[in-house]
Amino acid sequence: MPKETLDVRTVSIRAIMIAVLLLLLGKAFHLQVVSDTWRTRADRVGNSQIDQYPARGLMLDRNGKLLTINEPIYQIELTYNQFAAKAEAFDTTRFCQLLGITRDYFEEAIPDKWGGKFSPSKPFTFLANVSPTVYATFQENLFQFPGFSATLRSSRNYPHQVAAHLLGYMGEVSQHTIDQGEGRYSGGDYHGISGLEYQYEPALRGDKGRRFVYRDRLGREAGEVLDGALDVNATVGTDLVTTIDLDLQAYGEELMVNKIGSIVALEPSTGEVLTMISAPTYDPRSLRIGRDRGRSFVDLQQDTLQPLLNRAINGKYPPGSPFKTLVALIAMETGTLEPDRGIQCYGGFTSGGRVLLGCHNHPYCRSVEDAIAQSCNAYFVTAWLENINRYGSLTPEQGLDEFNEYLYQFGLGSKLGIDFPGEIAGNVPTSEYYTKRFAEDQFWRAIWIRSLAIGQGEYELTALQTANMAAAIANRGHWYTPHLVREVQEGNQGEVRTIEPERHDIDIRREYFETVVRGMRKTVTEGTARVADVPGIEICGKTGTIQNTYGDHSSFVAFAPADDPKIAIMVYVENGGFGGSVAAPIASLMIEKYINGEIAEKRKWVEQRMLDKDMTQRGESTIRVK
Repeated sequence: MPKETLDVRTVSIRAIMIAVLLLLLGKAFHLQVVSDTWRTRADRVGNSQIDQYPARGLMLDRNGKLLTINEPIYQIELTYNQFAAKAEAFDTTRFCQLLGITRDYFEEAIPDKWGGKFSPSKPFTFLANVSPTVYATFQENLFQFPGFSATLRSSRNYPHQVAAHLLGYMGEVSQHTIDQGEGRYSGGDYHGISGLEYQYEPALRGDKGRRFVYRDRLGREAGEVLDGALDVNATVGTDLVTTIDLDLQAYGEELMVNKIGSIVALEPSTGEVLTMISAPTYDPRSLRIGRDRGRSFVDLQQDTLQPLLNRAINGKYPPGSPFKTLVALIAMETGTLEPDRGIQCYGGFTSGGRVLLGCHNHPYCRSVEDAIAQSCNAYFVTAWLENINRYGSLTPEQGLDEFNEYLYQFGLGSKLGIDFPGEIAGNVPTSEYYTKRFAEDQFWRAIWIRSLAIGQGEYELTALQTANMAAAIANRGHWYTPHLVREVQEGNQGEVRTIEPERHDIDIRREYFETVVRGMRKTVTEGTARVADVPGIEICGKTGTIQNTYGDHSSFVAFAPADDPKIAIMVYVENGGFGGSVAAPIASLMIEKYINGEIAEKRKWVEQRMLDKDMTQRGESTIRVK
């Protein structure tokens, strides 16, 4: 072959090889320098799910006023691998100054062991509840601190200094809650610990959303998985429209300052709880999530007046003289007492020439109405004994058990079923109980337990049960399951669902309820609670003075107006003395405030006297707590 032909072929082959080489080099340059497609793919060594937190549902009062709010906070997160790669140059002092934390906290917040809920390549919560103000300064310097990032969250707060027991408080979930939560919670989440925050936690929390992202070896985001096709939006928490009247709640708490006890007010026609007050109370904001919460909680726990105790549903009180209304109703229904019967009182209930149960000085009681108005012990012990002994004084068991059956219809001796955690049943003693108690005697007699006739002895009722008893009388023979939420607004669309309470009927004729109502009205107009009379409002009530070693307790149950009642209320003040001296005026002020919207000028002196009253020094709390 000619030499020229070989040279041409050689040159052509070399040219092709150079061209291919240049093409390959160019492609490699494009892939490695110009394009990040393969670099991104190489970086995507794993993927992870990022929780999207919903806004927690709000709580409002019956008039639309906010009881809770959500405030933005930031959660500082740390991916340890990114931090460790440049730890030598990390300015710990500056970092701690910006976030307002100590160096000890910095060192303790980083796990020394990995595994379980901590992974060095995944972000974990380093510092929760950073305010927007602190974060604003920190964000400007965030680039100096490799491995740290921030997530926007919301924190629960309470715009008013009232209703602490009712609303409850929140806290960080425990590992047990996470394990039992079926994926609803993860480390660093918060949930309701008490009150309505706890009761309605499943609704208030909403549903988390999720976002799937690729992550590189250092835990950094490297793109969305399938362009976000797997992502799910969060569902906001359910808003609760409560039955509470915020203004009335606040007024009641003000009246109960420097007092120990409770106030429960209901709307008789619906069972809606208007107020539920336990005194002493505390500012709900003191237990919001934050750095001062631990100290506040310890202070409340160590307070000898037990401000964390919800006396409205967890305290068990003897009902006292308000119980006499039930004695009258049951005795009239079973035929052992006529409404117009008179019974003489000689300074108390007497037997064998001795006064076994004393009474205050009052006019002769010619009827049930008079006896209720004057709260005559002799009258009601006599009526009760005759009722219990109607099958024979030697066999009181059947009479007591049948008497109790009526009490159960009023909801006594069992939980009422309120939508609130921690309700207790109280106690209604049975014949079986007394048979065991007097086992050594081999029998017992009704007169031995005569204190039951005036609401003392072994009876234990919650303030809620006693207020509900008043509501049942106000309704002339029925009541509705007490509840604190009247309406829920669910989901992102805010669909409204109304709560329908259950009605409970009492097998006592209406005419006997009317007799008792007239007696309760007389109590206010000419009996033991004249201080509770409010011009223009027909208040029906019953005082109670419950004997106690350290100072008698003061109680009052009432409803108003007499016809078509709008409010039923129970006030219990420990060591408050006579029922008409403290509990009755407080209840009347609450009723006047609710119905009229304000306290009349002529009754301002009553209001000021109750505001100034300090009952915390009279004795010590003797409440029985389960």
